[in-house]
Amino acid sequence: MELGTQAGKFAFLIFLAVFVLLEAVWLVWRRNEAYPWADTAASFGVAVIKRSIDTATAGLAAGVLFWVYDHRIATVELDSLWMLALFFLTVEFLYYWHHRLGHKIRWLWATHGVHHTAPQMNLSVAGRLGWTGLVSGTVLFFVPLAYIGFHPLAIFLMLAVSLFYQIWIHTELIGRLGPLEWVLNTPSNHRVHHASNPEYIDKNFGGVLMIYDVLFGTYTPERKDISIVYGITRPVTSRNPLVIGIYEWIRMAKDVVKARNPLEAFMYMFGKPGWKSRHQLESDLPVT
Repeated sequence: MELGTQAGKFAFLIFLAVFVLLEAVWLVWRRNEAYPWADTAASFGVAVIKRSIDTATAGLAAGVLFWVYDHRIATVELDSLWMLALFFLTVEFLYYWHHRLGHKIRWLWATHGVHHTAPQMNLSVAGRLGWTGLVSGTVLFFVPLAYIGFHPLAIFLMLAVSLFYQIWIHTELIGRLGPLEWVLNTPSNHRVHHASNPEYIDKNFGGVLMIYDVLFGTYTPERKDISIVYGITRPVTSRNPLVIGIYEWIRMAKDVVKARNPLEAFMYMFGKPGWKSRHQLESDLPVT
C-alpha cells in the first residue's frame, strides 16, 4: 500500500473522490441517511498529506528496489499469463504477511494503524493511509521480489492495482457476495477486518484475495448476529489529519520514555500493539 507510480498515487485520489461523492449522494438523497462529512474530510486530509510525502520521498523506496534488482540472482520476464498469475500470487503472499505483521508489531502498526482509526466504514476510509511507510520499512517486505528478478516497475504497478482494487471494499452498501467471499477480499470481508470487536480483531488480511487468510487460519466471515464496531481499541477522537497521522508514534515515544530498561523499550517498539510491562500492568490494577 506504500508503493506505486506517482501518477497512480494521484489518480487514486481522483478516483476516490468520485466514488466517495457517489456513495454520499446515494446515502443522503436515496436512503435519507446521515453522512459523516467531518470524518470523511479528515480521511481526505490524511490522504492528501500521504500523497505529498510519497511524492517527496518516492526515490528512496524505488532506489532500494532498483539497487536490489541490480544485484538480482535472475531475471524474470512477465511474458505469459502463467508468469503474470504467479507474480500476482507472490505479491499477494508478501502483502498478506506485511499486512498481518502490521497488526502484530507495534513499529509497523504505528504506520498501518492510521487506516483503522476511522469510526465508520465508507469509501473515504480507503484513503486514510499511514504516512510513515519508509520509517516502518514497508519496502523491505517486497525486496525479495526484486532479488528474485522481478522488475521494480512491475512491483510498483502490481501494488498500485491492489490499492485501486481496495477502494470499493470500504463500504457498507454492498452485502455478502456468496461463494466469492472465500476467494476475494469483498466489502463484507473487509468490514470484518476493520472491526474492533473481539470476535473480529486481526482477521482477513488479504489485499485482493482471501486465499491466504483461509490457508493460514485468519479468515472470518461477517456474522449477522454481531454488530460491527469500527475503529481501534484505543480510539483517536481527533479529526485533525496531523494528529491522526502520528498518534501512535507519539504514544510509542511516551511509552519508551517510561521504560525502565532496554528490554522494555524494545518491547514498546517491537512488541505487540498494547504491550505493557509487568510494572505497568500492576499499576493499572484497581486499588482495593
